[in-house]
Amino acid sequence: MLVNEIMAEDIYFVRVPGNRTNALEIMREKKVSGLPVVKNGTNELVGVLTRTDLVENPDEEQIALIMTRNIITASPDDDVKDVAAKMITNNIRRVPIVKDGSLVGLVTASDLINKALWKMDIQDPAENYMIQKIPTSWEGTPLNVAFEIMRYYKLKVLLGLNNDGKISGILTETDFIEESEVVSERTVHNTSVGTEGDKWSWDSKSVLYVIKNHLKFSDKTIKDVANTDLVIVTTKTSVQQCANKMRQRNIEQIPVIDVEGDLVGLVRAVDLIKAISD
Repeated sequence: MLVNEIMAEDIYFVRVPGNRTNALEIMREKKVSGLPVVKNGTNELVGVLTRTDLVENPDEEQIALIMTRNIITASPDDDVKDVAAKMITNNIRRVPIVKDGSLVGLVTASDLINKALWKMDIQDPAENYMIQKIPTSWEGTPLNVAFEIMRYYKLKVLLGLNNDGKISGILTETDFIEESEVVSERTVHNTSVGTEGDKWSWDSKSVLYVIKNHLKFSDKTIKDVANTDLVIVTTKTSVQQCANKMRQRNIEQIPVIDVEGDLVGLVRAVDLIKAISD
């Protein structure tokens, strides 16, 4: 199967020069987690901007200073196996498709799942592809604390647990961003300098004002925001079944439980596409 059979051609993108506010509005409105960046007045691909880029750089307004410039791309005539391999090797979820230097499409991990993998008769169990170290927290945890837990694991998802230690909901990076805003805080630093022992000297004072942006979350907890209509698979659920569940529910990750119903892992779209490249 070739890339041109599954790539999205009607894609959303931003231009440079441009600002983070416009990019975030597009991401929220179109419900996408990343955008190709093209040079103003052309379709020349110059970068990729993700939600994570915006979260990690709250002080920077210009897209050109936030975006990733070292872009992994593919051609419309490439095999989907090669695109899957690029995603896995570079730990990315999307690959812009270019022809003669111009942006002509986009392939995401979800595209590989929804348009290719679910049709393949791959019966390998989910346990062969799931990750086991995943962020979890009590469902009463405030969002700002939950967000830091998720960042510590360097993942884009967090699972909420109820008082019995069972899964009660799932939060993605998108959910956190929807419940946050970028705010500016000013701190004042004073330093005094004088001449010791000279009663006629004047003390001088230097005042340094530091303005720093950061994400401020609402006062809600995990339970208030998490998606509780969960899709769950077992360690023995096949890759094809996992892919089909993701396609049907338009999701990118599914919690994995064992035969006793205990949480043992998480299978993501970026994990399952390994089955395509194998």
